Amino acid sequence: MADNQMQGSEILMQALKDQGVTKIFGYPGGAVLPLYDAMHQQNAIQHILVRQEGGAVHAAEGYARSTGKVGVVLVTSGPGATNAVTGLTDALMDSIPLVCITGQVPTHLIGNDAFQEADTTGITRPCTKHNYLVKDVNDLARVIHEAFYVAASGRPGPVVIDLPKDVSMGFGTYLPPEKVKRKSYAPRLKGDPKEIKKAVALMAKAKKPIFYCGGGIINSGPKASELLTTLVRSTGYPCTLTLMGLGAYPASDPQFLGMLGMHGTYEANLAMHECDVMVCVGARFDDRITGLLSEFSPNSKKIHIDIDPSSINKNVTVDVPIVGDVGQVLEDMIKVWETSRAKPDQKALKAWWKQIDEWRAKDCLKFVQKGKVIKPQYAIQRLYEATKNLDDVFITTEVGQHQMWAAQFYGFEKPNHWLTSGGLGTMGYGMPAALGVQVAHPDALVIDIAGESSILMNIQEMSTISQYRLPVKVFILNNLYMGMIRQWQELLHGGRYAECYMDSLPDFQMLAESFGAVGLKCEKPEDLDGMIDEMLKTDNAVIADVRVDPMENCFPMIPSGNAHNVMLLGPEDEADKPISEEGMVLV
Repeated sequence: MADNQMQGSEILMQALKDQGVTKIFGYPGGAVLPLYDAMHQQNAIQHILVRQEGGAVHAAEGYARSTGKVGVVLVTSGPGATNAVTGLTDALMDSIPLVCITGQVPTHLIGNDAFQEADTTGITRPCTKHNYLVKDVNDLARVIHEAFYVAASGRPGPVVIDLPKDVSMGFGTYLPPEKVKRKSYAPRLKGDPKEIKKAVALMAKAKKPIFYCGGGIINSGPKASELLTTLVRSTGYPCTLTLMGLGAYPASDPQFLGMLGMHGTYEANLAMHECDVMVCVGARFDDRITGLLSEFSPNSKKIHIDIDPSSINKNVTVDVPIVGDVGQVLEDMIKVWETSRAKPDQKALKAWWKQIDEWRAKDCLKFVQKGKVIKPQYAIQRLYEATKNLDDVFITTEVGQHQMWAAQFYGFEKPNHWLTSGGLGTMGYGMPAALGVQVAHPDALVIDIAGESSILMNIQEMSTISQYRLPVKVFILNNLYMGMIRQWQELLHGGRYAECYMDSLPDFQMLAESFGAVGLKCEKPEDLDGMIDEMLKTDNAVIADVRVDPMENCFPMIPSGNAHNVMLLGPEDEADKPISEEGMVLV
């Protein structure tokens, strides 16, 4: 055997080290035992043992989203790989860079229905950016290095490496990253200068402009958020963000109109509908934003900046398409804006802001906290007030009403501190994601804002949190229902609450204690601040059970299938604008 030969499992470890990997989230099994053996014999990479493979992927998502690095997952063949599919799809929808290494049966058994065999590459092809089946140990190092490049370049996403057991045990030659030659896939980073000039000229002529910005800004890196803030402030134009884009522009800035979309603010959605020039930066015109496509911003010229060419003109036809990294394009746009001495039409802009202020005066997020029942909005508001001045706070969420209330009432001033499942809407995302964030930022305050239904989807990861002594805080808005399901059943299905009432919930205080965490409970508004203070002062992990109004609905709301200027602002609107079974407002 040649001196430079290494076992496949050792090649994997060396490649991961050369890619700067220090954390892996995973769960062992027979097909990956050689990899675990190699990992056991080194100290450069820490393995975080989760309790289910779906949790591993969500934890890696949290790690990646909060650091800007590629998250790494290691699972076994068969059910290990199939359990990871939901997380992989979630990462694809939300453009999160992951490399997921899946074990596979030996190459000579592939296709024989061997024990714990699954067609992993076939199953994951639709839900990954790219995937590989490695059949030759001499290809392994190249594939790993290439996978990291693909995951992080262009529009980020998950990549699967399916690794047969005989390949991980075989011997081959290691190839360092600098010797890997990429034959294809070179995403365009610089925008077309002509299109950028067109965009700036269109922006300068606008009478009713708006910036519509999404998660692509955050994926581009912190500098992109700084550049966006510079450009928005230099124009004086209003800015709105998608659910995935929160934090890309400071929430406290007066030019920020709030979140856009189905549960976005009245002023943001109306401004999008009435604008004459829309600058879309790092967003993809998904259905939660556009509503009825034929009625979406009908009188506007649209500029779309995105690194993914397939996203441009996919859902909405635009007038000025700019393919490129949003950070680099924004930098060039600022230069053109300044050198061309572009100046907004101040008279028109003043009138536009007057109109926006009239919409703002509706105070669409108002609520009244009175009586003995805690309003969920009040719980989020008090949590925000207690934490907004702390140094480093990360918020994750599960999926449902609590997620929307968190997006509405918790203000984010900087990127990478808000982590939620947007495109796929994966219940059970928040706690394992918080676990991953806490691993990446051990001294930070990490809070998972949860619902009592969603938290049970991956409750087993409390065991992981306990094992690694991670001080994650779980803040449950407990309304005893699958809240968003109940809300839709009330509004769309005549109040027939089918299978949404949770009448066998655990005692979350006792459940927390069974995992070695601290359990807290609050049922009265006057006790809420004290409970939040106790939660924040506790060094251990905490599950806080906050009992909130079970019948509170999340407003504003654009009923499914409607234009984004058709909004229900509260119970009064429910009575004024009844909704059909198809989701259409009956005017």
